[in-house]
Amino acid sequence: MDIDYSELSANKAYFTMTQSIIPRPVAWVLSENADGGHNLAPFSFFTAVCNDPPILMFSIGKKTDGTNKDTYNNIISRNRFVVHLAHSEQAEQLTQTSKELPVNESEVEHSGLSLVPFNNSSLPRVEGARIAMDCELYDVKEIGNGPHHLVFGRIKNLYIDDCAVELDSKDRMKIAADKIDPITRLGGSEYMTFGDIISISRS
Repeated sequence: MDIDYSELSANKAYFTMTQSIIPRPVAWVLSENADGGHNLAPFSFFTAVCNDPPILMFSIGKKTDGTNKDTYNNIISRNRFVVHLAHSEQAEQLTQTSKELPVNESEVEHSGLSLVPFNNSSLPRVEGARIAMDCELYDVKEIGNGPHHLVFGRIKNLYIDDCAVELDSKDRMKIAADKIDPITRLGGSEYMTFGDIISISRS
């Protein structure tokens, strides 16, 4: 089957992209609401973009009514956010946090999650998430007809669950991906859990 994207509506293009660009890591983003509570939402248009300085990027679309999402408003107002990688046992809670709630209602409370202090960060992190990245807003770009907002964050602090920290043969820190057990996004309502690890040397 050949598909000409120029013939697809924006919704059909999204539906096709999210099923063909797979798997996608999920940025589970915590930000602070105006009332001091916390917003938590997943975004699967997400990747690393630079190592010096360490910068990640995720894309935020609009709410169904066309207004900016709370995550975007919070980051623009307060310049700080925390990106988590959820594991397979958190899949249900991750999905629950994708629901649109009224402004200042916390997805953390609605999904039964707990927050814990994040060392050297002004924000907490989600308890149980095995990776958390404390980020400072680096830049924002608008793209597309929505538009989408590309949010670039400079990683200031990194939390790794001790269960996933190992040493390699040269005594360098190694993060054990299978212990992180990240879930990744497919199309529709589907996720993929962590599978086999294949190691191929680049020689």
